[in-house]
Amino acid sequence: MSKIINSGFLILILLLSACSVLQQTSEIATFARCEFRIESARNMKLAGINIQDKRTLSDFSIMEMAKIGSVIAGGTLPLTFDLNMQVKNPNPGTAAMNKLDWILIIDDIEMTKGILNQRVEIAANSIINLPVAMSLDLMKSLNGKSGDALINFALNLSGSGSRPTQIKLKAKPTVMIGTTPIEYRAILL
Repeated sequence: MSKIINSGFLILILLLSACSVLQQTSEIATFARCEFRIESARNMKLAGINIQDKRTLSDFSIMEMAKIGSVIAGGTLPLTFDLNMQVKNPNPGTAAMNKLDWILIIDDIEMTKGILNQRVEIAANSIINLPVAMSLDLMKSLNGKSGDALINFALNLSGSGSRPTQIKLKAKPTVMIGTTPIEYRAILL
């Protein structure tokens, strides 16, 4: 009798595993047909100072300029922001990914890279906003530029400066099929 119960339990586990793999395979196929675009860059901070409302260097207070100058003198100029990606799933099934490796490219310069290591699901016929936290050192990324040039670059990136900035994200999603990670082809947004 216990052999029958053990066999039935094993068959149930195998069936559940097979269903899970089929669902994951369907999610990756659906994910491949999703549409991606960069929606916005928000919460932009240069050396911890909010620069979303700054248009030129003269918009910074004396204290803010002193802080930025002090940070630059220390050999760094940290810039942080949330890059919001819009993901549209026009398909009748759920799309999903388990991880996203990304490279941030600004004005054709590779600035930084990272990993969003979380499962993301996009329901059928829906749009989600996927924020990706960015953190980079402008001094390192734009080696050799003056302090003013670095600040102006950050202002242009925030949309406040005088020159439009081109932001691209090269992204490579990964999904799990069973216990095996499968990398999807790279996407340029």
